Amino acid sequence: MSVGTSGGGETGHGHGCVAISPSVLNADLSDLRGEVERLGDTADWVHLDVMDGHFVPNLTFGLPVVEALLARTAIQADCHLMIENPDQWAPAYAQAGAAGVTFHIEAAHDPAALCRVLRANGARAGIAMKPGTPIQQVAQFIDDVDLLLVMTVEPGFGGQRFMADMLNKVRQARELSQSTPTAVWVQVDGGIDEDTIGLASAAGATAFVAGSAVYRATDPASMVRRLRAVAEVHPWRPGPGARNR
Repeated sequence: MSVGTSGGGETGHGHGCVAISPSVLNADLSDLRGEVERLGDTADWVHLDVMDGHFVPNLTFGLPVVEALLARTAIQADCHLMIENPDQWAPAYAQAGAAGVTFHIEAAHDPAALCRVLRANGARAGIAMKPGTPIQQVAQFIDDVDLLLVMTVEPGFGGQRFMADMLNKVRQARELSQSTPTAVWVQVDGGIDEDTIGLASAAGATAFVAGSAVYRATDPASMVRRLRAVAEVHPWRPGPGARNR
């Protein structure tokens, strides 16, 4: 499942115009390889939530675990770094072979430079926003970024309820993504399930992180297929005057 680096475009998603990235946050962390293999070939990425206990109150895993997992699985990794000082630590995840590395705009010192470093190391460069962070804070970096992540919950814990009031930010992110010739994906993360993925897709998201919905299902691979099907029948429609690339 090939997910290209910068310039890959929406058709670069491994299964077409929708990318599903199951988060292992609610999986059995003692058997990450086995949990990833339960997805079969249904997912585009596996989403790895790296939390340092400082930027967010939770603590998960770091670079050694990611490196070990990537060495033993074929699926590409989508690393979401909820950490302080990503300028220092994020490049190592790209060097370890992550297909995408996303850092938080609230934590980065030089987002444009960090995006360029991530791209130079072969990863799609992503910028994430907490729910309270306005889209304007990332607008100036749109030419340097490959993915905009709109958090639809407060980052730090899995299993939270989807924040429907973030849908307008998803629309703003999609419109912003149309303003540059570089293909920029719009990702949503938080509370994504069969009831909410259609709303997010219609608002403009093309990449979807789903944790609890996938790994609390009896058959995670089947759930990924169902989520993709719902997203595909609720496509984004550009508003008047919007560029529809």
